Amino acid sequence: MGSDFKVTMNEYLPLRDVVFNTLRQAILKGELEPGERLMEIQLAERLGVSRTPIREAIRKLELEGLVLMIPRKGAEVANISETSLREVLEVRRSLEELAIELACQRISEESLRELEQAEVAFAEAIRKGDAMTIAESDERYHDVIYQATENSRLVQILNNLREQMYRYRLEYIKDADKRQILIVEHEHILRALKSHNIAEAKSAVREHIDNQQLTVSKNIKERAS
Repeated sequence: MGSDFKVTMNEYLPLRDVVFNTLRQAILKGELEPGERLMEIQLAERLGVSRTPIREAIRKLELEGLVLMIPRKGAEVANISETSLREVLEVRRSLEELAIELACQRISEESLRELEQAEVAFAEAIRKGDAMTIAESDERYHDVIYQATENSRLVQILNNLREQMYRYRLEYIKDADKRQILIVEHEHILRALKSHNIAEAKSAVREHIDNQQLTVSKNIKERAS
């Protein structure tokens, strides 16, 4: 298996959730690599737990698209495919456009200040260069916009999609050449929201997602060849 990882206990979470979070992080960070077999017995021994929470975690990871169940072989870490990237981003593009349109109409001065702070934190994370921290601060930036829609159903759907997006977000952020472009794109979105310009905001969001699709798609093709 890939590099080492272990369970970090959390007194507030059930064991099955702790195991799920541990395996999920290991896949997202690349400690468990695409195509790698997930052997219940080995993982149970390694994490010091029984096979039941491992089995439950693998089932949840399959629902997220991070794990594939292969007939007669068992579970393995799913590859990042162009098809799944396209499908997720097609859905995200539509939902983000709706979110930005609602946010343009409803965002408060307080939320705009919060978005400015999130943008500063994002730029600082990029300066430091840790991919996981950049991904998390990118999520926080988009979270402020989602909350500004004042539509709890939309926020819930976007949060569910975010789980499936995380891997592609991380894949994009690994490309250090693109990080400065992300800052510029975030600033463009922020400016459009400040001026409540719906057309400009939607255009900025589309560009933001299109650039991600182009970059990650190119990385997938290069790996395949």
